Amino acid sequence: MKISLVVALVGSSISFALPTSAQKTNTPDPQIVEQVHAIDKQSDEAFLKGDAAALAAVCTEDAVLVNGTGTVHGRQAIEEYYAAVFQTLHYFSHQTKYDPTSPHPVGTDGTGVWETGEWSCAIAPRGEDCGPHQLKGHFASVKVREGDTWKVQMMVYNLTPAPPATPSTTNAP
Repeated sequence: MKISLVVALVGSSISFALPTSAQKTNTPDPQIVEQVHAIDKQSDEAFLKGDAAALAAVCTEDAVLVNGTGTVHGRQAIEEYYAAVFQTLHYFSHQTKYDPTSPHPVGTDGTGVWETGEWSCAIAPRGEDCGPHQLKGHFASVKVREGDTWKVQMMVYNLTPAPPATPSTTNAP
């Protein structure tokens, strides 16, 4: 009977220890985090240069972009989409801010991660003499390893609406 109790206690302690050790191995290697975040830095630079080819180059061949205007499928279509964007808009700034816990591993083979965060930019229509408009929103992305490189397989982002205007009290009777 004492042996049964010991076996039960050992089994119970192992069952609590396994989830803890699994959580530790589920944390991405800091080198992977750096490589994955480098993609977003490259993308930020591509926005500033208006370089659609550079934005598409960080994507897989079958990448998907989902935004407020719809879904764009494939690297070539993503390049064409951004080429059209850059013909009408000039980016003065583009910044990506990650959630502190990003990225998160996808599966157990170490070839995929997902991350979330916020983005912000300052843009103006090309050819118009007006100051830049500040925009911001949130994003989620899935990145996969292709050989020694990480690429974007899916990017989803939204545009955070501007806060409602507050009524002016200066015109009150």
